[in-house]
Amino acid sequence: MKFEDFKLRKEIMEGLEAMGYTEPTPIQEQTIPAILEKRDLIGCAQTGTGKTAAYLLPVLHHILEDGKREGVDTLIIAPTRELAQQIDMHLQGLAYFTPVSSIAVYGGGDAVAWEKEKRALEMQTDIVVATPGKLLSYLNLGILKLNNLKHLILDEADRMLDMGFYDDLLQILAFLPRVRQNLLFSATMPSDIRKLAKKILHRPVEVNVAPSKPAEGVLEAAYFIPPQKKIPLIRQLLQGKELQTVLMFTSTKRIASQLENELKSIGFSAKAIHSDLTQPQRDEVMRQFRNRNIQLLVATDLLSRGIDIVGIDLVVNFNVPRDPEDYIHRVGRTARAKASGVAITLVEPEEKRYFTRIEHFLEKDIYKIPVPRDL
Repeated sequence: MKFEDFKLRKEIMEGLEAMGYTEPTPIQEQTIPAILEKRDLIGCAQTGTGKTAAYLLPVLHHILEDGKREGVDTLIIAPTRELAQQIDMHLQGLAYFTPVSSIAVYGGGDAVAWEKEKRALEMQTDIVVATPGKLLSYLNLGILKLNNLKHLILDEADRMLDMGFYDDLLQILAFLPRVRQNLLFSATMPSDIRKLAKKILHRPVEVNVAPSKPAEGVLEAAYFIPPQKKIPLIRQLLQGKELQTVLMFTSTKRIASQLENELKSIGFSAKAIHSDLTQPQRDEVMRQFRNRNIQLLVATDLLSRGIDIVGIDLVVNFNVPRDPEDYIHRVGRTARAKASGVAITLVEPEEKRYFTRIEHFLEKDIYKIPVPRDL
């Protein structure tokens, strides 16, 4: 199947061509026709499968087909500022040849960012991408009006509920018109997501592309190693290797900061990103990593779902994630779409029970690499 088969507007096809897209992914192939028919939809797909374009393309088509627009047409709600930024960047690429306008609003900005967002919202932007807390503040202040909203999209809905945004979402719904198209995307479908879907969606089409497991292109492995040996092991793994982009996940901000300093002390180009940094600082770190100005990015789970960088060579779980879902989303940062990648987990003795839980969830044994003798 080709994108031409969806009969999307010419301006959208030009954007797809400019971005190098020719064939839809399975989630796109199964969801785009239903969204074009203006059906409500609940989609379950793991990260990296192309679900962002799966909803952006048909919504852009609807906006262009409708012609005259009064107020905000589409609201996209995402759990984190990183994901909101990622969605907005993707949207700008797909909508490059269209007159459709958009803005991402999220917490952590300064007064200048607030004024920019406020002006854009008052000028009736077509698409608003927002995190729940910041969105609710604009709605309560009366800055953002959603009386004529046509599309509501919840992305990574399971993550939003995990982060405690259920009540915020219900408050947001009170500001929206009752008649609208609703699209809900989630990596998993636990009972609380079903409950939320029942409140929001009307006779939805259900699409379940694949179980939530790491992509096939990911080579997964683990070392069982004491904590004091982790840095020497990383040094051995990385030195002399042609790895341009390495993403390391830690369990806490404190460990992320310590790891950044230790990696720098042994000669690596490394930066840490976590919630203690201001938004401009985080943006700058991400810009440097995308541009390959730094080799190693050390992150907490803040980024496990929000980062979208093509060509990450290696993911290292410096600490074993407590939740198997977090493991999947960390590992999903490599092997995006059809690419291949490597993910290594360093397992301390006291973390073995978490690692075993991950293997049970995946229904497979992750390959254990013997620790080098000199360590």
